Amino acid sequence: MMFLKSFVSLSVFALSTSSIYAQEKHVRGKDPAADAMYDMQKGLAGMQQAAQDPQVLAQLMQDMQDPDMMAEAKKMMDNPEFKKQMKQFEKSKDFKEASKKANTMMEDPSTAARVQAQMEHMIQRGQDTIKKNARSSMQDAIGAMDDPQVLAEAASMMKDPQFQQKMAQMAKDPAFKNYIKAMQDMMQDPQQKEQIEKVSAMLKHSL
Repeated sequence: MMFLKSFVSLSVFALSTSSIYAQEKHVRGKDPAADAMYDMQKGLAGMQQAAQDPQVLAQLMQDMQDPDMMAEAKKMMDNPEFKKQMKQFEKSKDFKEASKKANTMMEDPSTAARVQAQMEHMIQRGQDTIKKNARSSMQDAIGAMDDPQVLAEAASMMKDPQFQQKMAQMAKDPAFKNYIKAMQDMMQDPQQKEQIEKVSAMLKHSL
C-alpha cells in the first residue's frame, strides 16, 4: 500500500505538470547539482509516462525486480546532491498539493481498491503487450533468416567482438529477458521449434 500511495502521489504530480522533461543533451560529470536535477527530472518523466502507458508501467515493475537496477537506483538516491534536490522538490507547492490529493484518494478504502485494481489491470495489459511484441520481434527475426543475405550478415555480426560485447551488455538489461522468454515460449511450438533449430544450425555452419 505504501508503494501504491507513493506511486499515486508522484503520478498525480507528474500528470499535472506538463513541463517535466530531462535534457537530452545533458553531459554528466560537469556539475553534481545538474546531474541530480537531470536524474530527478528523468525519473518524474518516467513516472508520467508509466502512469499513462501500461507497457511502460509493466516494464517499470519488471525493472524493480532486477537487483542491479535497484542497486543503481539506491546509489542515485543516496547521492547528497540528489537528496538536496528532492528536499527542494518536496517543498514545492505542486508536490504538496499532489501529495494531499493522493492521500485523500488513498484514505478512502473504495477509492484505494479501485486505484489498485486499475494499476494491476494496467500492469497486466502492459505485460501482455510486452510479451506479444517480444514474440512478434523474435518471429520476424527468425523468419528473416530465410534470406541467405540476411543470414550471412547475421553470421558476420556474430563474429564481430564489438557486437559480442554489445550483446553481453544487452543480456543484462531486464527488457532483454522478454525476448529470452519469447524464444522459450516459441520452442514449445513444434513447428516454430523446428524453424529455430534450422536457423541455429545454419548460423553455426556459417560461423
